[in-house]
Amino acid sequence: MKFALILAAAALSFAAEPLQKINEIGYPKMLAAQKGKVVLVDFWATWCVPCRKELPELAKLEARLKAKGLVLVPISADEPENADTAREFLAKAGVTGATYLKAPKDDDVFIRLIDPKWGGELPALVLYDKAGRKVQLWKGETSVATIEAAVGKLL
Repeated sequence: MKFALILAAAALSFAAEPLQKINEIGYPKMLAAQKGKVVLVDFWATWCVPCRKELPELAKLEARLKAKGLVLVPISADEPENADTAREFLAKAGVTGATYLKAPKDDDVFIRLIDPKWGGELPALVLYDKAGRKVQLWKGETSVATIEAAVGKLL
C-alpha cells in the first residue's frame, strides 16, 4: 500500500511538471545533451488523432529499450494555451523524462533545422544515432514495428 501511494505521488508530481519550451537554439543543445543515446524525437499535438494513437506506443517502446540506450523526446506542437492539455495527455500516455513544447522564434527556420524535407506535418519522428547524427525522418503515421526495427539497428 505504501509503495502504491509513493508511486501515485510520483505520477502526480510528473503530471505537474510544465512542458519545457524549445526553439531553434534549444533543440541542438537538447540533442547534444543526449549524446551516447539513441534519440527518438516525436513531434505531435493533442489535436492530431494519429499522434494520440502513436505516442503511448512510443512510450512503451522507450520503456522496453531504455536500458539499452533509447530516449524518447516528445515535442508538442500545441499552442501555448493548450500546454496543460498536452502535459496531461503525456502523463496518461506513460511518457517519462523531459517533455517539450515547440516554441520557435521562426517556425520555418525551426522546421528546416529539423529536416529540410519536413514541412511541419504531424506526426513526425526523427531518429538520431548515439553520435547525434540524424538517421531517419518519418512523416505521418508510422508503425511501431518499423520504428523498432530502425532503433534496434542503432542500439
